[in-house]
Amino acid sequence: MSLATAPRPLRAVLIANRGEIACRVIRTARRLGLRTIAVYSDADARARHVREADEAIRLGPAAAGESYLAIDKVIAAAQRSGADAIHPGYGFLSENAEFVAACDTAGLVFIGPPASAIAAMGDKAAAKARMASAGVPLVPGYHGEAQDDALLREEAGKIGYPVLLKASAGGGGKGMRVVESEREFQAALDGCRRESRAAFGDERMLIEKYLTQPRHVEVQVFCDSQGNGVYLFERDCSVQRRHQKVLEEAPAPHLPEALRREMGEAAVRAAQEIGYVGAGTVEFLLDAAAETTQENGSPFYFMEMNTRLQVEHPVTEMISGEDLVEWQLRVAAGLALPKAQSELKLTGHAIEARLYAEDPDNDFLPATGKLLRFALPLESADLHGRIRLDSGVEAGDTVTMHYDPMLAKLIVHGEDRGQALAEMARALAALDISGVTTNRRFLQRLVTHPDFIAAELNTRFIEHHHDDLFAAPHATDADIARAALVAMEHLANGTPRTDDPWQRSDGWRLNAPRRLRLVFQETDGSGTYEVIATQALTQGPAQGLTQEPAQATWQLQVQREGEVTSRLAVQCQRLDNDTLALTLNGHRQRLFARLDPASEGDAIVLTAAGQESRLIWRRADRADHLPQETEAKLTAPMHGTVVALLVEPGQTVEKGTPLVVVEAMKMEHTLSAPADGAVEAFHVAVGDAVAQGDELLAFTNAGADTKGDS
Repeated sequence: MSLATAPRPLRAVLIANRGEIACRVIRTARRLGLRTIAVYSDADARARHVREADEAIRLGPAAAGESYLAIDKVIAAAQRSGADAIHPGYGFLSENAEFVAACDTAGLVFIGPPASAIAAMGDKAAAKARMASAGVPLVPGYHGEAQDDALLREEAGKIGYPVLLKASAGGGGKGMRVVESEREFQAALDGCRRESRAAFGDERMLIEKYLTQPRHVEVQVFCDSQGNGVYLFERDCSVQRRHQKVLEEAPAPHLPEALRREMGEAAVRAAQEIGYVGAGTVEFLLDAAAETTQENGSPFYFMEMNTRLQVEHPVTEMISGEDLVEWQLRVAAGLALPKAQSELKLTGHAIEARLYAEDPDNDFLPATGKLLRFALPLESADLHGRIRLDSGVEAGDTVTMHYDPMLAKLIVHGEDRGQALAEMARALAALDISGVTTNRRFLQRLVTHPDFIAAELNTRFIEHHHDDLFAAPHATDADIARAALVAMEHLANGTPRTDDPWQRSDGWRLNAPRRLRLVFQETDGSGTYEVIATQALTQGPAQGLTQEPAQATWQLQVQREGEVTSRLAVQCQRLDNDTLALTLNGHRQRLFARLDPASEGDAIVLTAAGQESRLIWRRADRADHLPQETEAKLTAPMHGTVVALLVEPGQTVEKGTPLVVVEAMKMEHTLSAPADGAVEAFHVAVGDAVAQGDELLAFTNAGADTKGDS
C-alpha cells in the first residue's frame, strides 16, 4: 500500500535533525515518493542535508537550544511547509515526550513511539524499576528519587567501586562517568550533573555497579500499532570510548543461537510492556567473564532502551536486507510490520566505524575546519551492497564547534566476520579525506588489532589496549624524506618571484647545485631529524621543484642524532592542490599533503594508502617559544564554552589538578595543571565562548626558571 493512501496518509515529511541522519532519512523518503523538508540553523545554512532536501526552513541561530531543540520553531516549520509528519532522527528531540505531545496537538504524525513509551524509558530510574517488575534482570545499583550528595556517595559505597554514574534522563554517553574510588566521587558527580543539565535539562543521577569485562549487546526491535513485534537480531557495540560507541557489528560474535533468541524475545517483551510502536533498541550488558549463566538464569542484564532509531542501524540493515527507515515510515502511517519474525533472515556479517572530526592522540579533542577532500573512491561494484558511506558532509563543507563531530559512518558487509574485517580495512585505507583532523588512523589500529580480530571484546577494550592503540608512531626515513619534499615544494612555490637571487628561500646558490637543510621533529617532541637536500647536477637549471617538463631530482641525506641513516634520490610532482606524486629511489607514490600551523613550526600531514603520518617542520623562519612562555599559560585546545572554573586565582596546585572545564560539541573537556605551580589569574569567565588557542589563564610553574633571557 502506498504511504499516500495509508490509514495515516503521508505525502511530505520534515526531518527535525541535521547531518548524516537527515541525509539518510531524505534518501528513503524520496524513494518512497515523499516530499522532504529540512530544517537548519545559521551554522548549517549551506549544509549537505539542506542542499539535498526538496525544501529547507531556517530555525534560528547556531545554538541548538535556539534552533534544533526549539520545539515551537520545529512545529511552526512543519506547519509552514505543509508536512504531514516529522522524523526526529536521533539525538536532539528524538526522545522528547513533550515534543511528541506537541506533534499530536498540531496534527502531525511523529515518526517514532508514543509519548507514553518515551516517558516510560526516558527516565532511566523508572524504566529499571518497571523492568524489574517485569522480571528483566538488572545490574545492581541505586535508582531512587533521593538525590542528596551524601546519600548518593553512601549508595555508591554500598554497591562497591568501581561504579557508573549515569544521568537518569540521559543517553549517548552524556552525563556519565566511571568512578574508581570514593575520592573521585564528588568531582565526577558534579561533572555528570553539569553535562546532564546542559543536554537534558535534568540533573538526576542513578548509580550502577560497573562491570569490569562486560560486552555491550543491543537488540533491534520493531513494533506496530496492531500489536505485532519482532526483533531484527542484535549488535555488539562493546568498543567504546567515554561511553560512546566507536565500532559496531552485527551479529554479535560468538553469541549462541539460543542466547540470541532469548535476548531477542526478552527485548520484544520489554518493548510491548510499555506499548511501544516503531523502531527501538533494547540494550543489554552481557557478562563477558561469565562461564555459566547467572542466578537469574541469564548472563545478560537490561541496561536501557533507546526509543528511537540508533546511529548504528545500518549494520542491522546490512545483515537483514531491510530498510529500517522505510519500516519507520510505514509503521507511522498505520501499516503493519512488513515481515513477521519467521520471515526475517540473518545473512553474513556487517561492521560500522564512526568517522569523527577529532584528534585521538590529543585526548579525542574535537577538530574544526574546512574539509578539503572527502570521498570514498572505490569501484561502484564495491559500493553496491558491500561498502556504504553514510555522511552528512561533502568536500568543501566546514566542520564547526556547534554540533556532534561525527562526519560519517563507514559500513561494510561480508559473507563472514573475516571478510567484513578485510573490507573495513580496505575501505578505511581508501577514504580520501583531508583538511580536518579525524580518527581514521585510530580506527585502522582498532580493526587490525589482534584481539579485535579474535573478537575478544568488552566495553573497556580501548582502555585495556591503550598502549597498542595510542603508541606514538616513529617516523621512518621514508616518512622524513616525504616530509622534506613537501617542505621543499612549499618553499619553491612560496618563493617570491624576484630578480634578486639572495631573496630566494628554495636553496639557490651561486654556481652550485641548490642545497637545503631542513629539521623535523615528532609531534610529541621526541626524535629530531635533519635532512640535507642537494639538487642533482644532471638536471640543469630548474627553477622550481615541480617545473615541467624536466622534474628536478634531489639527493636527500637523512640524519638521526647526527648519524646518516639514508641517502635517497627523490622527485616531486604536484597533481592538484593537495595531491603530490613523490618518487623515492624509483618508487612512485601518490599522497595527500597539507600543512597545519603548530606552536614551533608547521605540522606536515601526509596520507598515503590510507595511512597518515605527521611531523613538525622546525622552520628556520619561525622562532621557538621559550619554555617558560609555554608553561606560563594554558590555552583552549578547541572552540567551546567555559562551563566551570575549578580553582581560585592565586591558588597553589599540584600537577594534574583540574583547573577549567570547556564544553565543545556537547561534551566536557577538563584542562589540568601542567606542573606544580599556581594559577595567577583567569582570563575567562563561566559562559564565555573561546576559540582554539585562546589563553584561558596565567599559570606560574613552580619549577620554571623565571629569569628568562635578557
